[in-house]
Amino acid sequence: MSTLEDHYPIDCPFCKIAAAYPSPTSSSSPTTSPIPSNPDPEKVDPQCHLLLSTPHVLAFLDILPIAPGHILLVTRRHYRTLADLYGGRKKKDGNREGGENVVRDGDVDGDDRDGEDRERENRERNREMKEDAQALGEWMPILSRALCSVTGIEDWNLVQNNGERAAQVVPHVHFHFIPRYQEGRRDLGVRGDGKGAGGINGGVNGRLGKLDMGMLKSWRMFGRGTREELDDEEGVVLARSLRGALRRELGLRDDGEEGGVEEGKGGDVKAKAKAKL
Repeated sequence: MSTLEDHYPIDCPFCKIAAAYPSPTSSSSPTTSPIPSNPDPEKVDPQCHLLLSTPHVLAFLDILPIAPGHILLVTRRHYRTLADLYGGRKKKDGNREGGENVVRDGDVDGDDRDGEDRERENRERNREMKEDAQALGEWMPILSRALCSVTGIEDWNLVQNNGERAAQVVPHVHFHFIPRYQEGRRDLGVRGDGKGAGGINGGVNGRLGKLDMGMLKSWRMFGRGTREELDDEEGVVLARSLRGALRRELGLRDDGEEGGVEEGKGGDVKAKAKAKL
């Protein structure tokens, strides 16, 4: 069984992925769609099953998923924690405003030409930070809807860790989208007379009873689920389906990618998840 170190042998694998899959507005990548078409997963090692590529963020499948369909959303630029993804500048008294990526040591306001150049660079860097932060927020609901439509899930975790003590493995800002599958889930509500609800409309959905989270087979706290290596063949199929769902969310034309998971049912994805519960 391979370890996290086997999969993450360099300081920042997410920067490596960002370099391998350039921004769609760059000269090296002629496409303008944020959803790549048939991206080569072997551009990096381990393989990257890319879902989304914009000037600000990327999304791809986690190579050690907690559940099938586990997605990572990352910033294209390198920020170690969320605290570093913040606009600011160093004041004249030397106190820093903002995160570690804002200014270099020794950069302070001044009247000379070098100071003006640094101030201009600061403003540009702060603008980039703001756009990166906005992009993260804009793509979270879109990725969530695509994940639900492909896997058929109703519940999922959105998790973000900062620092080693908070279980951050890769020192690059990223968000986890973790599906929670519903196999074995049942209506846990009670009727007004205190007896068990007989149908879906009489229980949780009817809001007559309190949901007992301990009874849900799909419930696990983040970090306590078993992480298994992503099978590359399964990753290709799942990523293709998720890219198709993202295109539909954005109203983009289907580019003809075939062979994905049947939408809304999850196919082998749900079967694999059920076996892990």
